[in-house]
Amino acid sequence: MAKRPASRIPPILIALVLQFLAFLLSLLILRLTAYPISPLNISLLTGITSAMLSRAFRMAGWWLPIQLLFAPCLFLLLGLDLPPAAYLAAFVLLALVYWSTFRSQVPLYLSSRRVWHTLEEILPAAQPGKRFTFIDIGSGTAGGIAHLARMRPDVDFVGIENAPLPYLLGKIRVWLLRLSNCTLLWGNMWELDFSKYDVVYAYLSPVPMLQLWEKSAAEMKAGSLLISNTFNVPDHPPDYSITLEDWQRSTLHVWHMPK
Repeated sequence: MAKRPASRIPPILIALVLQFLAFLLSLLILRLTAYPISPLNISLLTGITSAMLSRAFRMAGWWLPIQLLFAPCLFLLLGLDLPPAAYLAAFVLLALVYWSTFRSQVPLYLSSRRVWHTLEEILPAAQPGKRFTFIDIGSGTAGGIAHLARMRPDVDFVGIENAPLPYLLGKIRVWLLRLSNCTLLWGNMWELDFSKYDVVYAYLSPVPMLQLWEKSAAEMKAGSLLISNTFNVPDHPPDYSITLEDWQRSTLHVWHMPK
């Protein structure tokens, strides 16, 4: 089984350190330039400086708007004078959705309906008396596999998710739809044995794609399919790609695992 990616400093800790450095630099810049040291000026300059530092430290692109907007949004929220319970509720909600993003560097992405319909076309045709298994690693609220399970009763669909709220919503969806050929698992994809699945579908982020390829190449059966939404594998071009006309401009990259 392929090794799980080695641990390193979580990006969220790097982001927090850069925010603190940006705050100190902003105070220094305002003092040296004789601009008013007001909460608004500090928050705006901290956002700009932290985004620049994040780019200099080569953080993933999706961190830049977070770093840019964090301090200004914090300033605006503090100005609303909300009760402490509101902040606690927001924190709990975000924790339930983005449970392990700080460690995995995989945010919650939801596949579009156009992707679901295209996956229907990619899947192997039904064969009498023969079933195969499809897994969605990082299945979110299970919208994709639930749709596919309705369309393809000859296929066993599995999803795995480790964020509490999306997992719970997915379980409720599968239960309400009474999908006997759809199962949602709680857990970590790196602990799965990919040899059990004929199709592996992933919508992750650029960070784990090389590790995903190595795990897939080591474990998946010859002729099985690896499908990645949007994110490619460095130095391993897909057998073919399909660009979709959805709002996300999704591209499905497809690899036939070698014999």
